[in-house]
Amino acid sequence: MHTETERCVRAVRSKDARFDGVFFTAVRTTRIYCRPSCPVVPPKPENMEFHPTAASCQRAGFRACKRCRPDTSPGSPHWNVRADTVARAMRLIQDGVVDREGVPGLAARLGYSARQVERQLLAELGAGPLALARAQRAQTARLLVETTPMPMAEIAFAAGFASIRTFNDTVREVFALTPGELRARATRHRATGARDATEPASAPPGAITLRLPFRAPLDPSNLFGHLAATAVPGVEEWRDGAYRRTLSLPYGHGIVALAPRPDHVLCRLSLTDPRDLTHAISRCRRLLDLDADPVAVDEQLRTDPLLAPLVDAAPGRRVPRTVDAAEFAVRAVLGQQVSTAAARTHAARLVTAHGVPVEDPEGGLTHLFPSPAALAGLDPEALALPRSRRTTLLTLVGALADGSLALGPESDWTEARERLLALPGFGPWTTEVIAMRALGDPDAFLPGDLGVRRAAQGLGLPATPAALTARAAQWRPWRAYAVQYLWATDAHPINHLPA
Repeated sequence: MHTETERCVRAVRSKDARFDGVFFTAVRTTRIYCRPSCPVVPPKPENMEFHPTAASCQRAGFRACKRCRPDTSPGSPHWNVRADTVARAMRLIQDGVVDREGVPGLAARLGYSARQVERQLLAELGAGPLALARAQRAQTARLLVETTPMPMAEIAFAAGFASIRTFNDTVREVFALTPGELRARATRHRATGARDATEPASAPPGAITLRLPFRAPLDPSNLFGHLAATAVPGVEEWRDGAYRRTLSLPYGHGIVALAPRPDHVLCRLSLTDPRDLTHAISRCRRLLDLDADPVAVDEQLRTDPLLAPLVDAAPGRRVPRTVDAAEFAVRAVLGQQVSTAAARTHAARLVTAHGVPVEDPEGGLTHLFPSPAALAGLDPEALALPRSRRTTLLTLVGALADGSLALGPESDWTEARERLLALPGFGPWTTEVIAMRALGDPDAFLPGDLGVRRAAQGLGLPATPAALTARAAQWRPWRAYAVQYLWATDAHPINHLPA
């Protein structure tokens, strides 16, 4: 969109927050870049230029606006819709892969040379992988500086910087303030401003509390309802108005609490290693589908007159996703042809027997969900599952453990579907639910799902899978969101925010 100058100018003049994160406005006269909804008086059109990412602005020599803080915008929805190399690269960069594995590691995951990846990102985004990762490190550093008492030296390395000098130089260049000045400004703001009554008065030692922004509207009922109703005991729980769960992270583990608020999701993270912060935030945003563009989704679904009333009744439904694609794939197999309660029971047994124990002083979380490597040596006879389901589960965890099946931000959606369908016991339903919730494909569709078919019949839509798939062609590329609206016609607990 950043190449459509007239459209961008109109968005800036209207201060339309829907475009925050979709593009950034750089002002040539002040050398500052802003989000489209910045509250200041818009500059003259001839003084504006538009960039697709904050990294592109920084690379061109612009610094972040102190008023609208464009670096805290929601992520661009384009990376969740597309499955090409650039989109897969952006999802991996957001996941912190460049910081952990470098550009060669990023390229290896994508199946290209480092030079090819660099060329593609520069051509489309105006910044290479190192610049994009640097912009993300700057935002992580700002978050830690402003919300924690951590010493600056620890923040530098936790945010992914190779040296304290690089950390200081980057913060000064991007924000036009030193790290100390950033912290002082945040301290003054907290001293003069009233605390949000919806936020907890205190947090456990070492916890990081932040707000996760999203594009309005957001209907939390099916999003948090689904996560709470399907929660695996010991790994997930709903407590005090928040969804809580354990996280297995590259440098350690953590516990997150996520609570819906009218204009943000309140997030409280307790990490054993602060270097995991970027990765943990990325996983939480993906779990809650916070980078979606609900206006674009709902506009398309409203073109079907039978679906429009559902959209109008509760606009902004999101697809509940996952923090770990491999974990969800295992749970999808355990949930084949059984009730939600039975699936939770099967998963809880695996967790108790093979999960890594953790401490949770605030609640009832006890374990990390077991990794594929931990499950690869399962004794089939110890599984309280039909023989065919045991074969399916063991084949899946074996493929995940040996790397022959990779599920994650880097996955090519078409290739992943083909590999899943080649496994014994994997049919269209299991494959598509993994594509929808684990891989993040917004067009994944479940025409054979009982709940979808029942809802379709009640609305007067075709009820057979083939006919429903043909009708759903007009919902593309948002069929996964249509599934959420169809499921919401049922009284199942997944559709209701827990008390």
